[in-house]
Amino acid sequence: MAENNVDLNNTPAPSASEGAAPQQAFALQRIYLKDASFESPRSPVVFQGQWTPKVSFSLSSKSARVAEGVFEVVLTITVEAKIEEAAAFLAEVHQGGIFTCVGLTDADLEHVLAAVCPNILFPYAREAVDALIVKGSFPPVNLAPVNFDSLYVQSKQRQAADAADAADAAAAVATQPAN
Repeated sequence: MAENNVDLNNTPAPSASEGAAPQQAFALQRIYLKDASFESPRSPVVFQGQWTPKVSFSLSSKSARVAEGVFEVVLTITVEAKIEEAAAFLAEVHQGGIFTCVGLTDADLEHVLAAVCPNILFPYAREAVDALIVKGSFPPVNLAPVNFDSLYVQSKQRQAADAADAADAAAAVATQPAN
């Protein structure tokens, strides 16, 4: 089992041997609510009818480098409930986290920022969304767990397919005779 020695400032400890590969470190520094909004445009009328909403949700994440080896990851969850195509409510949460990622390859860093970090942030974002909806006097919406690793793999497969399609299109254009 590998051990990641991290000091109180979340910087990697020096390597025991000279010339060794840089030590890998991953640490959570902070989780915070970056933004939250709730709208119920049809209140109080929405409470007078039968509650049979169509609920949809979307999620996305983005990351940005804050300092050397330090990254902010923001997970955005949007939940919308409609009754007969009219909005009952719209809740959106931007759950942020600051993570230390040192000594990772570019591919590993991309995976950590796109899948591991959002996986850590999701329970906090899910709770914040639920709290907003309940405070709006609506029944709770219990979001199911999300497999961010699977979403990451699907995203990489889509990128590879799009690149292959673009290469095929460019090759087709290049082989056409000029007029």
